[in-house]
Amino acid sequence: MATLAEPLPEPMPTLGRDDRFFLTMALVMMALVFTGFSFHLAMGRSTFHRPLLIHLHAVTFMGWIVIYVLQNIFVTRGSMALHRRLGWIGAGWIAAMIVLGTAVTVGMVQRGAIPFFFYPLNFLIFDPMTVLTFAGLTWAAIAMRRRTDWHRRLHYCGTAMLMAPAISRLLPSPLLMPRAYEAAFLPVLIFPAIGIVADLRRGRRVHPAWWCGAAVMACSIIATELLTFSPAGTAIYRAVTAGTPGAAVPPLAFGSPPPAP
Repeated sequence: MATLAEPLPEPMPTLGRDDRFFLTMALVMMALVFTGFSFHLAMGRSTFHRPLLIHLHAVTFMGWIVIYVLQNIFVTRGSMALHRRLGWIGAGWIAAMIVLGTAVTVGMVQRGAIPFFFYPLNFLIFDPMTVLTFAGLTWAAIAMRRRTDWHRRLHYCGTAMLMAPAISRLLPSPLLMPRAYEAAFLPVLIFPAIGIVADLRRGRRVHPAWWCGAAVMACSIIATELLTFSPAGTAIYRAVTAGTPGAAVPPLAFGSPPPAP
């Protein structure tokens, strides 16, 4: 006897090992960012009573982490049309991050209002360098979007570069002077190392994108160090702070800790 059957719902796509890995790590990055900044706020080291530019900067950078997580969710669900649309929004979002990140950094240096455990010149260099390295890796990932293996690994390395500020907020940075910068930034290299280990655990060769991403991240950190302690770095600092209160702040001297509450 013939029967009329209800159409079965379309099955969810099977989650591949790569999909699980990148989604898990995206969620780890999101947790790290929100934990770091929430901890900073809970400890009274930050406040919502800040200029509008600071809030725009925070929303834009936090927004990127949300975009990155959503991109990985769309991939695991097979929603590639949404993934592509959000990807093009993300490409423009990066430009806003460069502008806002640089503007906030320059403004803080000009006011002489940077964290006392960083050299002022180092702070001026490493913030824009970090954002530009992130942008370069992520735009490279977008350019290689048809090569999924390269695309997702470069994307991952670019976003990992943004983890340093969150890491810094979880560290006792004043106790790490004069190496607070290195203590915050060197751990970001753990992220591509995790990707390398994941490849090895799957019994396959390490994908070259991991080496490329890690090399770019390491070169960014080294270039920041070299520029910080070079005449060119000092010249940049003098040009940026000319005519502002920051001009009276020595570029390679730590500030005074804030008074105890």
